[in-house]
Amino acid sequence: MYGVGLGPGDPSLMTVRAVQVIAEADVIAYHSARHGRSIARSIAAEHLRPDHLEEPLVYPVTTGTIDHPGGYRGAMEDFYAESAARLAVHLDAGRTVAVIAEGDPLFYGSYMHMHKRLADRYPTEVIPGVTSVSAAAARLGTPLVEGEEVLTILPGTLPEEELTARLASADSAVVMKLGRTFPAVRRAVERAGRLADARYVERATMSGERTGTLADIDPDSVPYFSVAVLPSRADARPVSQESETGTETEAGTEAGTEAGDVVVVGTGPAGPLWLTPETRGALAAADDLVGYTTYLDRVPVRPGQRRHGSDNKVESERAEFALDLARRGRRVAVVSGGDPGVFAMATAVLEVASADPYRDVPVRVLPGVTAANAAAARAGAPLGHDYAVLSLSDRLKPWEVIAERLHAAAAADLVLALYNPGSRSRTWQVGKARELLLEHRAPDTPVVIGRDVGGTEESVRIVRLADLDPAQVDMRTILLVGSSQTVTARRGPVGGGGGDGAGGGDREEIVWTPRRYPDARSSDGPGAPGAHGSASEPSPPEPSASEPSASDPSPES
Repeated sequence: MYGVGLGPGDPSLMTVRAVQVIAEADVIAYHSARHGRSIARSIAAEHLRPDHLEEPLVYPVTTGTIDHPGGYRGAMEDFYAESAARLAVHLDAGRTVAVIAEGDPLFYGSYMHMHKRLADRYPTEVIPGVTSVSAAAARLGTPLVEGEEVLTILPGTLPEEELTARLASADSAVVMKLGRTFPAVRRAVERAGRLADARYVERATMSGERTGTLADIDPDSVPYFSVAVLPSRADARPVSQESETGTETEAGTEAGTEAGDVVVVGTGPAGPLWLTPETRGALAAADDLVGYTTYLDRVPVRPGQRRHGSDNKVESERAEFALDLARRGRRVAVVSGGDPGVFAMATAVLEVASADPYRDVPVRVLPGVTAANAAAARAGAPLGHDYAVLSLSDRLKPWEVIAERLHAAAAADLVLALYNPGSRSRTWQVGKARELLLEHRAPDTPVVIGRDVGGTEESVRIVRLADLDPAQVDMRTILLVGSSQTVTARRGPVGGGGGDGAGGGDREEIVWTPRRYPDARSSDGPGAPGAHGSASEPSPPEPSASEPSASDPSPES
């Protein structure tokens, strides 16, 4: 059995091997709709002989409804099983069968259903073919990807929200299977901010071929054999240049042209795994990236994009620089760690943007995964109930204010997420915070010490509040201090000897804060004896969950 790719439609784009296999085959099989016409057969028609046995595999349904008890899926499963059985008859009789398919046989092709059912029973060879994706790019004359860009190929049948998210994060993309899905695909492209550069190709290399700008296409005119193409961003991005004065300018951008914009993004606590699709899209679309060099290094390098790294103590200057670039027509992404709105760059950018001459520059803030949420997830669920987020840095506020807030939050029995706990020049704050907290919390209150969460040097440990060692804390660390209700437990298989795990053994230690809080009138209120320690029965869930917050340790100002 051969699976033969015929290419995108033009018979001259068939491979030499495809022509050879068709010439040598006894049986030519092809799929068709109930009207009997087959695109695959029409492509290969000039190579078919009168003595070829033809096996048209006619779909029971393509669009519309069906009365099969298993619905559409059930009808198609029966069809593929019946088709495979028909081909098996020929193969058992010693005949060579060529199943021809437009494009490539294993790329969204119907041949794959025969392959999965028959390839383990008969000698099989697949002949690759030129795909519609390659044909569309060739017809547009536009690079799909270059350098280290990634091409994303999506079926238009995906839910609109899923399409939007994937398109927003894609460098380049092709959406296939349009037809009736076109309105939803167009909306997804627009919501992803890619409509301006999106192209349309219909029946590439076939009779009736049409190309154009996606935004201008009439939805009622779109057939199934069409694709939406979001070409290389690098190809669409004007190359940045240096002016004679050393100031970065954009090719073709002059004073008085339409202003660009600024988007402030959070990269999460570490690398690319923590980026949201929306943030990926914003980073890919930017002409310029501005940020603390450590955070910029997390962002992939893209051709034509300028990167402006700086020290971690110049937030206001960095914000002003980004806004100046936007006034000159640049699309600028200001890069923060974690969430940009928590102890990070969003405040600095908005503060500068709220003054002249930047009031008219569009500014957006996109959220990111926070260090608090990342560390909490690694440890279990210590933020499962009410919690407060504080920074221990006294660079921007007096220590007296920090101490007052620590007292208030601890007295309210809130779990605490403590950012910026220490640095090379600040070494006493953690010890002092521990003293203040012990005035309100039991010595065995669990504390999560999360360092470089998501990074190469990740370390997450759970210690008693009384045992918190300031020497083990630096600026890459976040502390999560439990409430009176926070529980620690050991779970998982015991290493090396079985037993019930008494004493912990090699079991994993986890921590969580129950969502149900004891009634203040009961004897189990905050600070009650025995509130900490090993877990018994977990609290039942409340009807609704709270929405998580977001942040990341930010460089000190």
